[in-house]
Amino acid sequence: MSATSILRSAADRLSNVWALKGYKREWLRHDLVAGAALFALLVPAGMAYAQAAGLPPVTGLYATVIPLLVYAAVGPSRILVLGPDSALAPMIAAAIVPLAAGSSEKSVALAGLLAVLIGMIMLAGSALRLGTITGLLSKPIRLGYLNGIALLVALSQLPAFLGIEADGDIWQKLAKVTTGVLGGGVNLPALLLGAGSLALIWIPRLVKWKVPGVLFAVVGSCIATAVWGLNDHVKVAGVLPQGLPAPALGGIGWADALTLLPAAAGIALMAFADTGVLSQTLAAKEGKRVSGNREMAALGAASAATGLLGGFPVSGSTSRTPVAVDAGAKSQMTGVVGAALVLAFMLLAPGVTEYLPSATLAAVVIAAAIALADPSGVRRLLSLSRSESAVMLAAFLGVLTVGVLQGIVVAIALAVLDFVRRAWDPYRAELGSEEGLPGYHDLARHPEGKRIPGLLILRFDAPLFFGNGQVLAGFVREQLDEASGKAPDAITHVILAAEPITGIDTTALEDLVTLDEWLANKGVDLVFAELKGPVKDKLLHLGAAARFTPEHFFPTIGAAVRALRRE
Repeated sequence: MSATSILRSAADRLSNVWALKGYKREWLRHDLVAGAALFALLVPAGMAYAQAAGLPPVTGLYATVIPLLVYAAVGPSRILVLGPDSALAPMIAAAIVPLAAGSSEKSVALAGLLAVLIGMIMLAGSALRLGTITGLLSKPIRLGYLNGIALLVALSQLPAFLGIEADGDIWQKLAKVTTGVLGGGVNLPALLLGAGSLALIWIPRLVKWKVPGVLFAVVGSCIATAVWGLNDHVKVAGVLPQGLPAPALGGIGWADALTLLPAAAGIALMAFADTGVLSQTLAAKEGKRVSGNREMAALGAASAATGLLGGFPVSGSTSRTPVAVDAGAKSQMTGVVGAALVLAFMLLAPGVTEYLPSATLAAVVIAAAIALADPSGVRRLLSLSRSESAVMLAAFLGVLTVGVLQGIVVAIALAVLDFVRRAWDPYRAELGSEEGLPGYHDLARHPEGKRIPGLLILRFDAPLFFGNGQVLAGFVREQLDEASGKAPDAITHVILAAEPITGIDTTALEDLVTLDEWLANKGVDLVFAELKGPVKDKLLHLGAAARFTPEHFFPTIGAAVRALRRE
């Protein structure tokens, strides 16, 4: 597929103009109310997640406004809030902080470039119909990743929460925090503001108030800081620059793009996974379904536009979207209203944030991290599967030790290896008949079942590939030797119940031919029952048509048994 056709295909996916298409007048009142409720979260959350990503707080507002407007125009989901996300913040920081060398301007430019690269990757992925690629992120990987991210994000905010100056990576910050706490370096006003903000965020959640606690925390901490003059004693967000989002990509080059590309691919995968799951969940509640490819294209367009205008990578928000839904949102116009209010705030009241403590922003991020964790899911998985629990633990420890993206890559590799291990050594069984029970059943699970005289029916529960062809051959030989020693009648046919065999490669075919030759020397024929048409076609295409003639294939095990017992 050419670059032109890829772009044209992506453009076709971005042509629905959701905010205008099919909009009903009676929705407007609901969307205005929901947009106003959403606004209460957008400003503090955007600024907090920007801080967590190592960026100036104002970039969080740019990364809030732009994606909301772009997604309203091209997004396929009726209600979905895009914006900065706590799960992406540490990945963004890990990608840009080492390259920025302490320069705030360079950090902003690199974050914008990262968002543009992510957008391009997603647009290309949509054109190539890769909307199902998130299947790489199994539930164990997502559990380990999310819980690791939650801990990492919470730890990263401790310096701001405690009012302790600390820079470097997460472990360097943690070491400095520990030293500061032991040395009495905790800023008590900052700690009180942070703890009070955290309480104000969580109390409404516990009592199930519809008004978001973040609003109480932000307003309350700003009032306390202004009344008691605490802005001279604690770090504050400061006055926002007055103006609209603008390009901020100066001072970067191709070398930066190449360096950021691997991180962009990883973040794109994670961002789309979170957004895709959220959009499908919302659609399912209405009995609908959202195209993964269209969702990927819309998220890519929003990310690229955000990066071009001073923002950073975004994804679907699992905290702000439910607020919009609960407030009665009917369409993406809710996001437009929220974005408009954020823009009005930036233009008309940028000085309000002069009294917004960094400890409060840290509390917002910590609360989001706590909500992100899923300890009950961890406990459930630990009780269900040892191998999947190992994958989850690998993702969790990988995120904490070798890095967010590297940890996820390690976990995906372990999950793939576990899949290969199970395919390499799959479950296999000998089948027999049981009186009063139709069909043919695993004799290990139905010991009262009996073999069919003269026949050996075997099942192999995996596709045949280079790693397990000899395993199948060894299994057939073992079962034939055992059956020949027990059965009064000589075995004349081995029936391979082949429904679970969903593929075959050339190496496995060679092993199958060798097995057939070995059986023929013993006077035994190998036949197939329930082999899927595409697999049969491939088997014959690979050169086995002369050996495995039509009489070697039967539509069902019963048909094979009836035909072969008449011989």
